[in-house]
Parts: sequence; C-alpha cells; structure tokens
Amino acid sequence: MLTFRLYDSLPKQKIDHLNDPRLKLKTVQIRNALESCCDAGLGACYLRDPRIAALMQNALLHFDGERYWLLAWVVMPNHVHVLAQFDCRFSVPSVLHSWKSFVAHHANKLLGRSGPFWQREYFDRFIRNEEHYRNAVSYIEANPVKAGLAALPEEWRFSSALLRSFTEKSAPIA
Repeated sequence: MLTFRLYDSLPKQKIDHLNDPRLKLKTVQIRNALESCCDAGLGACYLRDPRIAALMQNALLHFDGERYWLLAWVVMPNHVHVLAQFDCRFSVPSVLHSWKSFVAHHANKLLGRSGPFWQREYFDRFIRNEEHYRNAVSYIEANPVKAGLAALPEEWRFSSALLRSFTEKSAPIA
C-alpha cells in the first residue's frame, strides 16, 4: 500500500512539529496526523482539477496487469493511495518514480507552471493478511467520504470504488 502526496500538501512546520523527538510520537501517530492533514485539503490541490486527476488515474491504469496489479486506488485533491501487487521485475520505487515523473511533467504543462509537483518521500506498508487487505481496500476507497468529498465511495470519480461498483453491477447473478 502506497501513499504519496503533492509537494505543498503539508506545511514544513507541521512535518517538523510531528517529527519533534520531544513529542515522542509513535510512527502510527505521526502517520495518522499526516493523513488527517492531507484529508484537510491543504496546498494547491492540483489533483482536484479533473484533467490532472484523470492524468494520474490513467498513469496508474497504464501498466496495470503488466508491471503491477492494481487492487485499489484513489486520487484525492492533494494525495494518492494505491494498493498494488508488484511484478518482481519492477521495483516499487521505479514504478512510483515513473508515475510521479510522468504526471508531474504533464500536469505542470497543463497548469502552466514549473517546479516541484510531488513530495519526494512516500509511505508504504506491506499487507500482512486477508483482514489487513480488506481494511486497506476499505480505507482507500472510503477516503473521499472521510474527507467530505463524496457521500459514498463509488461517487468519487477517480477511485477503484467507482470501477468496482460497475463491475459488481454487471456481474452475472448465479
């Protein structure tokens, strides 16, 4: 499970505060605080622009089934969550770099801007078992609801939840 965010999605002072050793925050506490900040929609939120969100979603879908298998994703206004199984011939950092560099180049062009688009770092988490997998899919697809952007996960246009809702509706009834 990967999470990556736009360059300006979190103010530096907030990151520095959360990483202050005097606070003695656990990793999970820091991650939860960062996720709450992302859900608050800080920064320019370039991914709110449907052209840029579609660019990101199409980049994710481009090598699905070849370099990785997408299991769940959501493109939020200032960050992206992806759950994927990677082909061992392609490293997570190399695939992530290809997504980010492709989208940054084309988004900056569309937006008439230059400069950094993404934060360099990303968060990753290995999925340990079936329950963890189900929770990860649920978390990813419910993120727009949690952030107040949609009433139901499948209402968010740039998410696997929308695709999943079409697939489930068209599946034959046994």
